Amino acid sequence: MITTDICIIGAGPVGLFAVFEAGLLKMRCHLVDALPQIGGQLSEIYPQKPIYDIPGYPEIKAQELVDNLMEQIRPFKPTFTLGERVDQLAKQDDGSYVLTTNEKTQIHAQVIIIAGGLGCFEPRKPVIENLEVFEGKGVTYMVKNPEQFRDKKVVLAGGGDSALDWTLYLADIAQRVTLVHRNETFRGAPDTAAKVFDLANSGKIDLILSANLKELGGNGHLDSVLLEDKSKSPLKIETDYLIPLFGLSPKLGPIADWGLTIDKNAIEVDTTDYSTGVERIYAIGDINTYTGKLKLILCGFHEAAIMMHSAFKYVYPDQKLSFKYTTVNGVNAF
Repeated sequence: MITTDICIIGAGPVGLFAVFEAGLLKMRCHLVDALPQIGGQLSEIYPQKPIYDIPGYPEIKAQELVDNLMEQIRPFKPTFTLGERVDQLAKQDDGSYVLTTNEKTQIHAQVIIIAGGLGCFEPRKPVIENLEVFEGKGVTYMVKNPEQFRDKKVVLAGGGDSALDWTLYLADIAQRVTLVHRNETFRGAPDTAAKVFDLANSGKIDLILSANLKELGGNGHLDSVLLEDKSKSPLKIETDYLIPLFGLSPKLGPIADWGLTIDKNAIEVDTTDYSTGVERIYAIGDINTYTGKLKLILCGFHEAAIMMHSAFKYVYPDQKLSFKYTTVNGVNAF
């Protein structure tokens, strides 16, 4: 059981800044994110995209903003559970909560903050009849621990940046890497695609273009993938793992069943403190909605600052909150 003051669901920019605001008030945070890395949409979808409306930065790349936020919250020593989705919420007798993830990790917290952006990102799955049979038994939709694939045969499928990047990375770890793509060209960065073609030309990986996944084989664990090329000819590849990387789609997920007021996949909040209709649960960032809502990172930062002052009463019910400017009080680490 992980014990913390505040559990933040979502490790995107707003969730990260919430750690800073909590730290100023001596509240500890644990963050949970379904993605395997910190940064939310910024790191997963457009890490090199320039952002122009962050105060003090005429221009900053998305990943650079994430890196700066991580440096800013470092004194407050947040902890993380990544690559796991929060599935269950159980209220305790004292009003606190225990959260349980899909991997059975449990977190006990006094306050829950939902900062999940557009929601829980779930993988887009290929249409293969027996796909679910091999999920967790050779089929995985993200790379949480690259060492899992050391000296194994791995088939990756996809044509975006994730497929290209992981092909390059796993080429030095796996016994054999095969990249399958349904088209002749890639959607990912041209420089990365060129490196993948170079690996294929030198024989370090297998590259199969204009082919689709058709069927999986194995007895208790995946051992083969059947492909079909554009001429409908079958091709069987022996493999230990299949990693389909066809992008992510945002969904509200199990949070939708927590008794919150939902409007078009967004959580309605009270703008006094961005609380939901459920005690001790707040929602900040793109996942919330209210009259006049703007889905901007800087608005999420504002919401994080306001709601932390409200959350303080649950973490320290016997203390009176005294607001102090960081220019006067500084940033004191735990």
